[in-house]
Amino acid sequence: MIVRAATSEDAATIAAIWNPQILDTVVTFNSVPKSDHEIADLIAQRPCFLVVEAEGKTVGFASYDQFRGGIGYAHAMEHTIILAPEASGRGAGRELMRALMDHARAAAVHTLWAGVSAENSAGVAFHSALGFKTVAVLPEVGRKFERWMDLVLMQKRL
Repeated sequence: MIVRAATSEDAATIAAIWNPQILDTVVTFNSVPKSDHEIADLIAQRPCFLVVEAEGKTVGFASYDQFRGGIGYAHAMEHTIILAPEASGRGAGRELMRALMDHARAAAVHTLWAGVSAENSAGVAFHSALGFKTVAVLPEVGRKFERWMDLVLMQKRL
């Protein structure tokens, strides 16, 4: 597997991985697909945006950005990680997160945050295995598929 920095040329491939997760799963509370242009903008704007390739094909991405606005949060980042279904359970997520955390440490990030749908038990387990600790469960803060959903906030001190 190869982890590398994403470029604007990756936007369409990232959209093809991300949009089915947006439309069909509870991995994200967002329900509006992302355009290639929006993703290219995110790649350009975020301090870190990585893709992982397996057998020459991009099978996932991860990025981070400041947890909340303002200078007081400059060392706290929230990340996103999404894998194509065929990449799940094959180490791609761990490789992406290892590279993302290495980048964050080098950038003097103190804490990395994950906001995981409580219905995404695999996502909670994945982050726990990487040393993230659950610090809060925010009840009914998300709405998707005509129901309220809880958000699990998980933190890892780097």
